[in-house]
Amino acid sequence: MKTSIASVCLSGPLVDKLQAAANAGFGGMEIFENDLIGAPQDARTIGKMMRDLGLNCTIFQPFRDLEGMPEPQRSAAFARMERKFDIMDALDTDLVLLCSNCSPAALPERQRMLDDLHELGELAARHGKRIGYEALAWGRQVNDHRDAWSLVRDVDHPSIGLVLDSFHSLSRDVPSSSIGDIRAEKLFFVQLADAPSLSMDTLSWSRHFRVLPGQGDWPMADYVAAIQRIGYDGWFSLEIFNDQFRAGAAAQLAVDGHRSLRFLEDEAARALGRTPALPDRVTAIRTEFIEFAASHEEADEFARYFGALGFTPVAKHRNKDVMRWKQGEINLVLNCEPDGHAHSYEVVHGGSVCAIGLSVTDKDAALARAEALGIERFEQAVAPDEWDIASLRGLGGSLLYLVDATRSEAMWADEFPHRQEQEGAPSILTRIDHVAQTMQQGEFLSCVLFYVSLFDMDRTAQLEIADPMGLIYSQAVQNADRSVRFTLNGSLAHQSLSSRFIRNYFGAGVQHIALATDDIFQAAEAASAAGLPLLEIGPNYYDDIEARFGLEPDMLERLRAANILYDRDEQGEYFQFYSRAVAKRVFFEVVERRDYDAFGAANAAIRLSAQASHRGPEWM
Repeated sequence: MKTSIASVCLSGPLVDKLQAAANAGFGGMEIFENDLIGAPQDARTIGKMMRDLGLNCTIFQPFRDLEGMPEPQRSAAFARMERKFDIMDALDTDLVLLCSNCSPAALPERQRMLDDLHELGELAARHGKRIGYEALAWGRQVNDHRDAWSLVRDVDHPSIGLVLDSFHSLSRDVPSSSIGDIRAEKLFFVQLADAPSLSMDTLSWSRHFRVLPGQGDWPMADYVAAIQRIGYDGWFSLEIFNDQFRAGAAAQLAVDGHRSLRFLEDEAARALGRTPALPDRVTAIRTEFIEFAASHEEADEFARYFGALGFTPVAKHRNKDVMRWKQGEINLVLNCEPDGHAHSYEVVHGGSVCAIGLSVTDKDAALARAEALGIERFEQAVAPDEWDIASLRGLGGSLLYLVDATRSEAMWADEFPHRQEQEGAPSILTRIDHVAQTMQQGEFLSCVLFYVSLFDMDRTAQLEIADPMGLIYSQAVQNADRSVRFTLNGSLAHQSLSSRFIRNYFGAGVQHIALATDDIFQAAEAASAAGLPLLEIGPNYYDDIEARFGLEPDMLERLRAANILYDRDEQGEYFQFYSRAVAKRVFFEVVERRDYDAFGAANAAIRLSAQASHRGPEWM
């Protein structure tokens, strides 16, 4: 796939956008006229910079309001277009994008539009240029790529071709199968954008809410597969209008953008039954461990929480000041080493989760796919008698370890040979249910793409959760059997819990860990008896769930006494209670699922209100 990105996608000066695109691996860039107008360099200098960076100027855009215009606007538009050809010469591109006319003055006369496009083709041919005609979803006469194609087909001029844009097609529910009617040689350019499903006018939707392929709700692989099926082998270019992207770092967005196209290329190849572009998406079997970085003082506090939750310090690392705590299938690793990644992470963030280990079916294939997607591998010195566990750079500088599932038991035995205490039996907590990561809202979509492009995971719908100080946006990524789940949380509200966490934590990271049990009441009783600091839930909540769910008095009283939250849907029931946070950073959740697949979103606002009542003035 020949990859391009529009300059409008990225923040910053045009020269910085060019550098970001080149560094990310793009072969070309669409130059938006406004970016060029605002640049201190002239078009010829920009063109040379692009060539020096190995970037093609894939298209110059946009040109508006030409076909179907009355005089004198028509003549003025043709004169304006001819002047653009000089700029295109300087940029070293032969293709300009002509948007379907949106002017109220445009006349609804098809033959006039055909005549105008033919004359434009003649003008372009004399200058060695090509015109790519695109149907805007809000175009006055032409707002469907099928109508745009009928004009291009009937004008039948070698210098007039079609531009397809997934947003303009999919926002109007135009069937991708209709692309099969287009002749490949007349398709000059393809622009790609995904989007969330929203109910709003298409212009506002397009200008503010486009996202990268894989971050939205549209069948992008089917769209690209339909284009490739007709034999198109030209540029696929990202054209993303998004307020958050334009406010973020150009370098990161460019990396994410290139990753999204590689992911999409692979998905489209599979849809077509062709050789995949990448190794298979990684199958994550379980969360093998969660590693905490802590000073010795903070480690004592974590150990108190671990013990109260029923964990046992079962083994010490062969060489390092690292302890393995275990219960059921759950492994918590407490790292107090005075150097290395964990120590550096603790210096910046304080005692916190510095790494997550996932068991995978094929570690080598996982690393190959990560490399192809531009995901950075992390490497550090390893002693000769230690395991070199493959790891990737994860959220906020944390690490994501990839553990070979067939060798995990051997890894634990070799790495942690110094047995400490025997694990208590029976285990009340059985496995890690999910890990909640909190990030800047601008990092949210990047994190979603990281997980769904690398792992065989799907996204849930994004939810809005009411925090006492604003809204928090939450979305989960999870594998098919729900053995690995991450909930991703972000907020634009400065005083929301998510935002306060990021400020206190100095960046994104794991905010809480949910641990599964088969008996929520036994787990709550044991945790309370062991001294776990529990999050207290106000009495009004229990009055409300009594009315909503018609709970029996005995059940209601048991929930109230243990500060357990409750939810129910058509499939089943959900029980959850929370600890207070360790150093106002990481807290724990214990959950019991009874045929329930969600995350208790109805209770999230209650939990946030309870946590807000404990906030300290220096932190909040």
